[in-house]
Amino acid sequence: MSYSPRDQTPAKPLPIPSARRFGFGRARRRPIGALGWAALIIALLFSIPVISVLANVFVPSQGTWQHLAETVLPRYVANTVWLAVGVGAGVLTIGISTAWLVTMCRFPGRWIFEWALILPLAVPAYVMAYTYTDLLQFTGPVQSLLREITGWGPREYWFPPIRSLGGAIAMLAFVLYPYVYLLSRAAFLEQSVCALEVSRTLGCGPWASFFRVALPLARPSIVAGTALALMETIADFGTVAFFNVQTFTTGIVRAWFSMGDRVAAAQLSAALLTFVLVVLVGEQISRGRARYHHTSARYRHLPSYRLRGWRAAAATLACFLPIAIGFLIPAAILLRMSIEAGDAQFGPRFIRLALNSFTLASVTAIIAVILAVIIGYGVRLSRNPVVFAASRVAAMGYAVPGTVIAVGVLIPFAMFDNAVDAWMRTHFGIATGLLLTGTIAALVFAYLVRFLAVSLNAVEAS
Repeated sequence: MSYSPRDQTPAKPLPIPSARRFGFGRARRRPIGALGWAALIIALLFSIPVISVLANVFVPSQGTWQHLAETVLPRYVANTVWLAVGVGAGVLTIGISTAWLVTMCRFPGRWIFEWALILPLAVPAYVMAYTYTDLLQFTGPVQSLLREITGWGPREYWFPPIRSLGGAIAMLAFVLYPYVYLLSRAAFLEQSVCALEVSRTLGCGPWASFFRVALPLARPSIVAGTALALMETIADFGTVAFFNVQTFTTGIVRAWFSMGDRVAAAQLSAALLTFVLVVLVGEQISRGRARYHHTSARYRHLPSYRLRGWRAAAATLACFLPIAIGFLIPAAILLRMSIEAGDAQFGPRFIRLALNSFTLASVTAIIAVILAVIIGYGVRLSRNPVVFAASRVAAMGYAVPGTVIAVGVLIPFAMFDNAVDAWMRTHFGIATGLLLTGTIAALVFAYLVRFLAVSLNAVEAS
C-alpha cells in the first residue's frame, strides 16, 4: 500500500495563548487589597513632610533662585555629582569585596570581621571629618612627625589636603560602605552553589563566575545599599560644610536659614529629589521582568575556600583597613581628646542623654521595620502603580537634609494643632495649645520620615 503525504489530514493549528496570560495587553486590574490600602495610607502619611516642603515650589519666588542659578548653582551641581560618583564607587568597592571575602573565604579573623565591618556606621561622618582633620592637618601629628623625621620645611613637600572634595569623598565612603556590605553579604548568603556550578560547567572561571553570576544575582541588594549610601551622601551637611565643599545640601540650608528664602530652598530640594527619584525608578525599570530569587528546590549553600599564605594575609588586610580607617582611628582620637580635655561635668547628665538616645533609636528602629514590612508586602502583593509611587515618595526623606525634614514635619503638625485649638475654642471654649508639636511623638515621626528608606530598601531587597 502506497503512502503519500497528500493523504494526510492537515492538523489543526495549536491555539495561541492569550497575551493577557503573560501580562501583556489590557488585563484586568488587580484589586489593591487590605494590605495594599494599609501600605498606601502609611506611605502617604510619611510623604506629608516631603510634600509640604515641595509645595513651596509653587509659591512665587523672591529672585533668590535666579541669583543662585546665575552664580553658585553650577558649582552645587558639579560638586554633588562628583561627590555622589566618588562615594558610590568607594562603597561599592569596599562593601562588595569585603562581603564576598567573609562569605566565600576562610582566613584569620574572619569571624571577627563579619560583625566588625559594620562598626563604621556608629561614627557620624562629620565627627570622622573632625578627627581626621585634627590628625592630618598641617599642625597635626602626622605632618609634624613627617617634618621632624625628614627636616622638610612647609613649602618643601606636598601633602593631600584633607579639607577638600577628595577628603569628603573618603570620609563618607568609609562611613557608609556598611550599607552595601550588609545587604550584599545577605544576598551572597542566599545564593545557591548550583548557579555557580552551572557557570563553571559552561567554561567560566572563578572570577568570571563571580562577575557574571554572583554579582547579577545580588544586584537588587547592591543597588539598595548603594542607594542608601548615596541618599545619605546627598543629604549630608556636617561633613561638606566642615570641609567647605559647596553642594546641593549646603545650598538648601543656606537658602532656607541664612537667606530666609524657603521657596528657593524648596526649589533646590525639588531638583535634588527629582534626580534621586529618576535614578531609582530608572534602575528598577532597567531590570524589566528579571527575577533574582530562587525558583528551584535544588539549593545548597556556597562553599567557603580556605586561603593560605599571602592570600590569607591580603584578605585579612583588606577587611581590617576599612575598620581601622572608619572606626578604630577615629575612636582612638576621640578617646585621646576626651582624656586630655574632657568635660569635667561628665556624669549622670550624659548617662541620661545617652539613655534617651538609645531609647528613641530603639523605638524608631522597631516601628520602622514594622512599617517597612507592611509597605514592602503591600507594594508586592497589590502591584498597583499608585501604591508603588507613594512608597517611593515616602522613601525620599532620606535624601533631604535633616533640618529641612524637621521644618517639613513642623508645618503639618502646627497646622493640625492650630486647627484643633481653634475648633475647641469655638465649640467648647477650651484652649488645647500644642498637642503634637514639640512632643516625643513628633520627634519619632520625624526620625521615621528620615530613616524609613533604610528599612524599606532592606525589606525590598530581600
